[in-house]
Amino acid sequence: MQIIDDIAICVAIMGLDESGNLVVTACNDPFLHLTGATGAADVFPIPFDAQREHPALRTLREKLLACFASSPMQEPEQTHDFRDGTQWWRLSFKPLTRSGGAAAREILVTGFDMAARIALTKGPEVNGSRYRALVDLAYDAIVTMDEQHNITLFNRAAENLFGYSSAEVVGRPIVTLLPEKFRANHPRKVQQFADSYQPSLRRATPPRMDETNSVYGQHRDGSVIPVEIAVSKIELDGGTEFMAVVRDITDRAKLMDLLKKQAGTDALTGLPNRRAFSEFVAKVLATDDGLSVFILDIDFFKEINDQHGHDAGDEVLCVLAECAASLTAERRLFARWGGEEFVAALPGADAHLAHRIAEELRQRCERQDFEHLWRSRPIPFTVSIGVVTREAGEVDVDSLMKRADRALYRAKKSGRNRVEAG
Repeated sequence: MQIIDDIAICVAIMGLDESGNLVVTACNDPFLHLTGATGAADVFPIPFDAQREHPALRTLREKLLACFASSPMQEPEQTHDFRDGTQWWRLSFKPLTRSGGAAAREILVTGFDMAARIALTKGPEVNGSRYRALVDLAYDAIVTMDEQHNITLFNRAAENLFGYSSAEVVGRPIVTLLPEKFRANHPRKVQQFADSYQPSLRRATPPRMDETNSVYGQHRDGSVIPVEIAVSKIELDGGTEFMAVVRDITDRAKLMDLLKKQAGTDALTGLPNRRAFSEFVAKVLATDDGLSVFILDIDFFKEINDQHGHDAGDEVLCVLAECAASLTAERRLFARWGGEEFVAALPGADAHLAHRIAEELRQRCERQDFEHLWRSRPIPFTVSIGVVTREAGEVDVDSLMKRADRALYRAKKSGRNRVEAG
């Protein structure tokens, strides 16, 4: 343990006693000091739950218990930043299971002193081998560059993230790691950061790694990687270096894209929903482009539900969605407005073209001129449509849709299964 103690690394094995309380079954001195455990490193197990009540320790205890409760197959390893005053340790939890076991029997805790790692960069007494060992232990990519924007350090996590070896990129321009379209603007952004950097503020409030500083990197194979980055400016031997801690957020970016898509998608038909439609129309109205819209209502839809059942009614909604979507070009949008009402946005379409598109859709529904494998027998249905074209200077979505709704009302009052212009 002497070597580990010297380079400020803590190691412990955690377990649960018969009552389900956390115990330390083995550890080194830094872990004892970190947790304030009462006991000697040669007398185990040491009760962990009985330690002093402190917010950082309570959070650590909750993380450990959650790790015991989670499936090792789903989360084979977790990390946790332990902060207490001036202490900052990055801990890793690795569940240890018996062969074929589903639940963690013990948890191996390893960690290194982040504050010590940062301190190593500030003085001439820096031990290069220790510093490199700590940097290479980091789970996040760490990249540094000099004042000429050339890479000076590239840790193992960076090698894994970007696909280059350290030997390949050290000395090369930092823009090697950026997509082509971001390279020209990068020097200006670095200069802006250097001019606005406030080290006293950074010490008081460590830089967060969240969506506010999300950018893109480029892998060696050319693929683009969404990442988040925290940057520090370092004065070293009379010069300036910039250190970036880079984290891959590919999974998070995919999840955010999925959530955004779900937020703007109608669950039944798969069409854009009212929110997505309104946002689309608002963007067009913010320009001087021409625009027509129509609102559509399935005639006597309540009778379809009453005669055939709500499942059949849902199928009619989906059939209409398929039929109408096939008529929309790339710049057009067909969406579900709500219930049995649908809407279409036709950028660039004048009143004549919009009326022709709406009439074609009405006729296809009336003739059942579409392909669909009905679950039972085909259900005939017709639609009524109200069409309007943007007036000069019209910028409000609600007023535009109200005019379309009034045109739809006239179509229904005039006998349904027709198109009325407003």
